[in-house]
Amino acid sequence: MAAIGKIRSWGPVLATVIGLALFAFIAEEMFRSCEATNNEKRQQVGEVLGKKISVQEFQSLVDEYQSVIKMTQGRDNLSEEEMNQVKDQVWQQFVNNTIMEAEAKKLGLTVTDEELQNILKAGTNPMLMQTPFVNQQTGRFDVTQLTKFLDDYKKMQSQPQQAQVLEQYKEIYDYWKFIEKQLRINTLGTKYQSLLSQCLLTNPISSKMAFEGQTQESDILLATLPYSAIKDADVQVSDADLKAKYDEQKEMFKQIIESRDIKYVDFHVVASAADRTALMKTINDARQKLENGADPAEVVRKAQSQVSYSGIAATKRSFDRDIAAKLDSMQVGQVSAPFETVYDNTVNVIKLISKSEMPDSIEYRQIQVSAATVEAARKTADSIATALKGGADFEVLAKKYNQTGDKQWLTSSMYENAPSIDADSKAYLTAITTAAPNEVKNVEFTSGNIIVQVLSRKAMVTKYDAAVIKHTIDFSKETYSNAYNKFSQYVSENKTLEGLEKNAQKFGFKVLERKDMVNSEHTVAGLRSTREAMKWIFDAKEGEVSPLYECGNNDHLMVIALTKVHPAGYRALDAVQDQLKQEIIRDKKFAKAAEMLKGVTSLDAAKQKGAQIDSVRQITFSAPVFVQATGTSEPALSGAVAAAKVGQFSATPVKGNGGAFLFKVLSKKQREGAKLDEKAMQAQLKQRAMQAASRYMNELYSKANVVDNRYLFF
Repeated sequence: MAAIGKIRSWGPVLATVIGLALFAFIAEEMFRSCEATNNEKRQQVGEVLGKKISVQEFQSLVDEYQSVIKMTQGRDNLSEEEMNQVKDQVWQQFVNNTIMEAEAKKLGLTVTDEELQNILKAGTNPMLMQTPFVNQQTGRFDVTQLTKFLDDYKKMQSQPQQAQVLEQYKEIYDYWKFIEKQLRINTLGTKYQSLLSQCLLTNPISSKMAFEGQTQESDILLATLPYSAIKDADVQVSDADLKAKYDEQKEMFKQIIESRDIKYVDFHVVASAADRTALMKTINDARQKLENGADPAEVVRKAQSQVSYSGIAATKRSFDRDIAAKLDSMQVGQVSAPFETVYDNTVNVIKLISKSEMPDSIEYRQIQVSAATVEAARKTADSIATALKGGADFEVLAKKYNQTGDKQWLTSSMYENAPSIDADSKAYLTAITTAAPNEVKNVEFTSGNIIVQVLSRKAMVTKYDAAVIKHTIDFSKETYSNAYNKFSQYVSENKTLEGLEKNAQKFGFKVLERKDMVNSEHTVAGLRSTREAMKWIFDAKEGEVSPLYECGNNDHLMVIALTKVHPAGYRALDAVQDQLKQEIIRDKKFAKAAEMLKGVTSLDAAKQKGAQIDSVRQITFSAPVFVQATGTSEPALSGAVAAAKVGQFSATPVKGNGGAFLFKVLSKKQREGAKLDEKAMQAQLKQRAMQAASRYMNELYSKANVVDNRYLFF
């Protein structure tokens, strides 16, 4: 009993210990749960209607779209800008598809396999014309070609020995599945849009009104009192005015995504005078060597030119445009003086080695000769060349050496843009491009020979053999180090926006401003390698100043201050007050102008009040009239004129964008030759309805709770 009593005496302590243990256990689980949630968020590119897409899923869609572009355009790689466009397109498709699928599900809209088959049988959808299954004779999509391909692909999957062919088939299959997926979602969207458009009806009355609005023309005498005639100083705008106008137009200032305003300093590091002097010494030394007849390939290589020398004559289109612009004015053997090109920041020298008229396209055939040894190949090639020159049949000889000897074409574009050409390729191209029709040439390679016979030469063009030294005007490490130290000092000494702005001029910098940045942008100030800066902008708080960023092509230094955050929803009054102020000034100027014109019943009386009198012809309701006196388009005036009768003088001034207007209608008449075609007009109105319905996605997007985190990853 004593033991039990002792335990009871420790009861509160034990309860506390057990409670703390339970709390620690629960807290640990909560921490793990929060950590798991945060890890999940860190891997999410975005979210639409609660549907999340991870980095891996998004990248898979990007890879798919990229493969489609490469296949359809015959590309190997896409530029950074093109890849950004791909990512934007993929994201927009994900958003639109997710929204559309959700809306279609609510309404019970689907695209059945039977509907898809009917689309394929009709073969008229433009997307189908981008597939490899177009009949070359009819120029239309052929569903039988698609069916045969799918059957062949299925059979080939069970034949691993045809791995290389299967890989090619898989590329086409993947492309087709992409097209099929797009067909389904596009058809679903068309159904939804068509359903909406049926809510916007047309009838004979609306057709007649629309026709008259387009074709009934009015001639008027117009009295204009421009707002510019009233001084801004005579108009006062109060805080109450701003608040009232803001409340009146508040819906105009609703934004569905957050945006941010920044101020920033971007310092572009450029070559110093010493850097330029050192570079020009290299360029002038190279120029001197070219003038003295040194090997152009060696001179170009040692000068570290961006353009290698191939020794093969090429058309002007293969040269950079600044180089091409100089070639026609140069003489053969001439070496140009060094010149700078601003758009690519280079200094250039050209030596025109030769200029000749050569074929752009060459038809030829060839026989490749190989043997156990190079000497044996040379001997065989000599005998083949001798036989051909003696009149032997080319195709017969080609078959003897297990080749077809088929005719083929070589065009300038197939080789002249190659970054480099080895010695064997140069010998081969030189033989083909310089041979006369029917001439046979025996071309020696490192490992064998090729017998070439040129059959025809077409499309003669001017070709240039030119050695080009093109060198970027780079800054040295010392120059960059000095620039970095200076910019680093500026950033470290100015930790606030006020300091950045106050001391920018002292350091030789300029503070720039950018408003309404959104996180779907790929760069800051259009500079490459600014993703870390983008992350900072959309994580910072108002008034914060960023660290120093090295960006661009390692030639820009940047510091950023976040000045304003505009959250999704209604923009604050202070963010739009400049716009509101201009509208209030216009309203008050109109009120003053209307007061000046009060009681005016004639054009002469209006003129005495300071109005300008002009005649305006052919005013229609459907198009805003342009008023020369104010330099503005005035839709309100077009509406007022359409409602007035001939001979009528406007009872009250019309409030315009650029002034107050009074007018007298001189005449109204139907445009000559205009005749109402009710069916055509109703079709036009229906088309307008379809266009209006096509804007449904903007409304759906605003309600889809879209979260875009791409800036964190791409």
